[in-house]
Amino acid sequence: MLISDIGVLRAAHLILASASPRRSAILNEQLQCNVRAVPSTFAEDLDKGSFTPVEYAKETARQKALDVFGICAPPFLSKHNRPPSMVIGADTVVVLGDKVLEKPTSRDDARRMLRELSDAGTHTVCTGVSLLYGGTTPGATPHEHTFVEETTVKFKSLGEAEIAAYVDAGESMDKAGGYGIQGLGGLFVTGVEGDYQNVVGFPLARFCQELETARLVEWLDSAPPEPAVDAEEPSDPLAPIVSSECDDDEECGLPSD
Repeated sequence: MLISDIGVLRAAHLILASASPRRSAILNEQLQCNVRAVPSTFAEDLDKGSFTPVEYAKETARQKALDVFGICAPPFLSKHNRPPSMVIGADTVVVLGDKVLEKPTSRDDARRMLRELSDAGTHTVCTGVSLLYGGTTPGATPHEHTFVEETTVKFKSLGEAEIAAYVDAGESMDKAGGYGIQGLGGLFVTGVEGDYQNVVGFPLARFCQELETARLVEWLDSAPPEPAVDAEEPSDPLAPIVSSECDDDEECGLPSD
């Protein structure tokens, strides 16, 4: 995606299959998009032994996107006779050797994860991203495109008191690997090789590279015409173009996070 295509991304109705405020912030604040967050109900219970860590992150992201597409498509089809333009699924995992570390299940689990990351010194953060393009034909199977971004993180050696204090601070429980680089957990990171935002939870640069803008243009071209703009008003080609599609939660029937 080129900078000149940013208006297309802002105009299309994008749905993020995630309850993560970090992912929403990356898309909405940096790109000034109008992304709607619809948390997935997918259980995230894939058998890790059946996948490599990379394939596990990709498939979990895909299942999240498929789940939310199934939630959102019916109200869109009912009201607009077309599915949403795109649903974005994402899953971030910390990989240590061949082991996947997701969100800790308890404070003891968080302490264990931090101890392992400290002992290893270096680990990898993988984010799988799945893009489902709804297209313009009612009932058609969405076009799928899934990729994964990997970032290497260097971690300092931690003492037991430091680990306990961090877990007690409350950041660990909703973070893969038990730490958040954008918060106090960033004090443990001594280096990053790759995309920093990938460690936060969403690889924005890779997302823009992988985006198939033409599919969003096709969706926008099928939309009802927008109200005419006063010709006397100055035109700013970089001004946010936010779609009026489904602004109201109650009218649209979609949950929001």
